[in-house]
Amino acid sequence: MNEWEWQLLEDKNVLEEVEVQGARIRRGDRVRLRPHAGGDVFDLALAGKIAIVESLEQDYEGKTHVCVVVDDDPGKDIGMMRQPGHRFFFSVDEIEPIDPAQVEPPPVVASKRILIAGIGNIFLGDDGFGVEVANRLLGHSFPQGVRVADFGIRGFDLAYALMEGYESTILIDAYPTNASPGTISLLEPDLNELTTSGGSGGFVEPHAMNPASVLRMAAGMGAQLKRVLLVGCAPATLGPEEGQMGLSETVTASVDEAVKLVESLVAKILNGEWPGKE
Repeated sequence: MNEWEWQLLEDKNVLEEVEVQGARIRRGDRVRLRPHAGGDVFDLALAGKIAIVESLEQDYEGKTHVCVVVDDDPGKDIGMMRQPGHRFFFSVDEIEPIDPAQVEPPPVVASKRILIAGIGNIFLGDDGFGVEVANRLLGHSFPQGVRVADFGIRGFDLAYALMEGYESTILIDAYPTNASPGTISLLEPDLNELTTSGGSGGFVEPHAMNPASVLRMAAGMGAQLKRVLLVGCAPATLGPEEGQMGLSETVTASVDEAVKLVESLVAKILNGEWPGKE
């Protein structure tokens, strides 16, 4: 089953663990891949490789699928972001538990220090501000350790990204304030308040994104949130009830300012400064 086919199965449960050959396998464990004979070219290429369990998911028929990211995949980070082509699904009898002591962990790559995340709904007018800024920043050259991503309304994807241990996160979003439309603001969310007031007890819609809800969701999933900044823009319009593609002229005029602000924030953070509140 490929990634696209799996996403069509909306009715799926995420499992905490499965038993494989008498061992308990959980998310984050490393396993050896033993695909069944007669599979496709990916099965041939992945046979015998070591991979990290990214998730354990049960479909509507009750069958368990083990989603993995291969250790030596140069696009491993993309797989951890739940992107197609770098995540692979196997049945429980196609993986083999391995003793962590017997296998050397993959070499540590330079630490991922900063995540720049654009969020918002491009079908709701100015709510697509964060997406537009992120796409502009994707064309810029940042030092190693800085990652830019357009998350759109994919709340779970951003929550999983926040579990990867970034030292600093810059969220970019349309943020309603009392200021005039197009005004750019810089805020530092109170992570203590967010993680204690919401926790993981409430349901968070994975396709309805806002900074507070996704931070609560990430904390509920076990993310160790560190330093977070929010670059917000006061929207002029979220469009009519039927939706609206594209930003208003007022907010479009503020995109360049936001891009420059994010670039300056990155420079300060990499220089050891923290531009948030004391």
